[in-house]
Amino acid sequence: MKDLRTTPQPPNAPTALKKALTTPLLYFFILGDVLGAGVYVLVGQVAADSGGAVWVPLVVALCLALLTAASYAELVTAYPRAGGASHYATLAYGPFAGFLAGFCMLAAGIVSVAALARGFAGDYLTEFVTLPVVLVVIVFLAALALLNARGIRESTRANVVATVIEVSGLLLVIGLGVWIVLRGDGDLGRLTQLGTDSHGPAAAVLSGAVLAYYSFVGFETSVNVAEETRDPRRSYPRALFGALITAGAVYALVGAAAAAAVPTERLVSSSGPLLEVVREAGGVPTELFGAVALVAVANGALLTGIMSSRLAYGMARDGLLPGFLTKVLPGRRTPWAAIAVTAALSLLLALTGDVATLASTLVLLLLVVFFMVNTATLVLRRRDTSARPDHFRAPTVVPLLGAASCVALATQIERDVWLRGLIVLAVGAVCGAVAAGRLRRRA
Repeated sequence: MKDLRTTPQPPNAPTALKKALTTPLLYFFILGDVLGAGVYVLVGQVAADSGGAVWVPLVVALCLALLTAASYAELVTAYPRAGGASHYATLAYGPFAGFLAGFCMLAAGIVSVAALARGFAGDYLTEFVTLPVVLVVIVFLAALALLNARGIRESTRANVVATVIEVSGLLLVIGLGVWIVLRGDGDLGRLTQLGTDSHGPAAAVLSGAVLAYYSFVGFETSVNVAEETRDPRRSYPRALFGALITAGAVYALVGAAAAAAVPTERLVSSSGPLLEVVREAGGVPTELFGAVALVAVANGALLTGIMSSRLAYGMARDGLLPGFLTKVLPGRRTPWAAIAVTAALSLLLALTGDVATLASTLVLLLLVVFFMVNTATLVLRRRDTSARPDHFRAPTVVPLLGAASCVALATQIERDVWLRGLIVLAVGAVCGAVAAGRLRRRA
């Protein structure tokens, strides 16, 4: 039986990536990816679906994310190379499925930037200036595209600063929420109010978990640094589960603090729900928190935009997308064509959808990817019968539950979101068939 694992390269091989990431560095890398801007924007939308007990769908979303994370941990430690879900789907099902997984990841990145652009144009910005949403979205995405095209300088310090700002804002919300409750202005009873006029408790949890799931996405991109991690079979599972549990604890506390401190109706009606906690507490300039939130949103959009444009460029270079996307600026060597196209698509989506719809579309696309990853874990485990005691192995029930959770969450996504998602999947299927045919002809 052929060993499907990637043959390790000698450390001095010219194509080998430098193994520089330790377990703590990988932990902060994943934590910085997960603790992004989603929770700054979506707490109110989750409350609209779940009621005052916002923390419940956040905890449920964490548990569901951990199921798929376990499959990623097994695949990363068994096949430690860049490529992520696309690589695993290719190994398990062939190039068509691999392309579809990569295409969904690309589309999810574009949708995520669109959602963050809408979030940037909301209540956090109005703390400083009131402008038309359309104008803000256009200027915001154009500025991000220009920054992206200008180039990337590796700066760990800048990434740490951005993460510290984002986390400090969330910790501030938790502290202010506790203060509001202690002084007698909060209502702990809202933390048990699960359900709305249109959703019973069970439906409210699942519906809210679809949006809450958006706050945990980001961990899946860490598979692309597996080749640069020292001893990934030990480091990756520890860093992955540690980062997700940390993020889940912070999110649950933020959701509980916001719900206890602010009436549910106010959270639902605000596009800057955490800002309502600051207003209710008093004593902290709302402009300060607005600036923190805008930094979080802008940083998340920029990083996701960089990922999306590079993924589009890489797929085009491999012949999976039109060759036009491989064009780069002569001096800066940045993929200007891929940047322009991905930014334009994000702009189109941002102008035609609200934050909740865009977030649900992103989750739908990722659920397709996560379903393939969970099932690929079982397929590859059965196909590769060689003993592999050196890598993480999840109990068989975990990838099964992970795949089932993807189906369960998908059933809670609204019809208009499914229509958007099916259009994207149809385009991906057509492009995937063409790409698979090209690969067969080359072979």
